[in-house]
Amino acid sequence: MSRALPRLDSINRDFWTGGAEGELRIHHCNDCNQFFHPPRPVCRHCLSENVAAKAVAGTGVVDTFTLNYQKWHPKMEVPFAIARVELDGAPGVYLTTNIINCDPQQVDIGDKVKVIFEQQDDVHIPLFEKID
Repeated sequence: MSRALPRLDSINRDFWTGGAEGELRIHHCNDCNQFFHPPRPVCRHCLSENVAAKAVAGTGVVDTFTLNYQKWHPKMEVPFAIARVELDGAPGVYLTTNIINCDPQQVDIGDKVKVIFEQQDDVHIPLFEKID
């Protein structure tokens, strides 16, 4: 089943297309050296406009999660895990995503995960899978 795709613009394009090069790109302020998400044209920490997307490790830890059992669409497979992942190397940045390629019942807080990308059209959706 395909996912709803974001509308790409000059601000979010690097985040949604970085997967083509295998990179998870998070906005970074070149003045205060802070990361922030979602992408925006001004740093939320210092209000600088000197911001750009920067590749991060693409690993992290499950901060919290829920299991969805509601079949919102006939082709949707349930259950699936919706998680908030705290990214390594980008303090204070959390991505809401899906944990895939494992039994959703096996997802837990504290699980180490790595990014993988699901391509649809020009968009590379960052999803995560557990790592040992």
